[in-house]
Amino acid sequence: MEEDFDQFLPLPPAALHILLALASEDRHGYGIMREVVRQSDGRYKLGPGTLYDNLQRLLDQGIVEERSPRSPGDDPRRRYYRLSRFGRGLLTTEIARLEGLVREARLHLNIRPGRA
Repeated sequence: MEEDFDQFLPLPPAALHILLALASEDRHGYGIMREVVRQSDGRYKLGPGTLYDNLQRLLDQGIVEERSPRSPGDDPRRRYYRLSRFGRGLLTTEIARLEGLVREARLHLNIRPGRA
């Protein structure tokens, strides 16, 4: 059965960055904030309010889930998050949508791939 992601797209910037941060591994809130800064070369930063408001929304929508059980070495006060199967499919769909958009922009601007 094909999943319908249309109601979630396009993803808001904060949600997109959070999902990208969770694509490679489970992370706690501070780890997500650090990964967003790393992935964006410091151009995009999430404050705690933005992060946790978005995480709650993503949890409620089934896009992200809380990881459990925690590993023995994890700080028990930290909540860890991961992409759900639905969230991974949504992120993959959004990336394909954005790639198409960039392809169109390159055509209209006459920019060859690999050039700014």
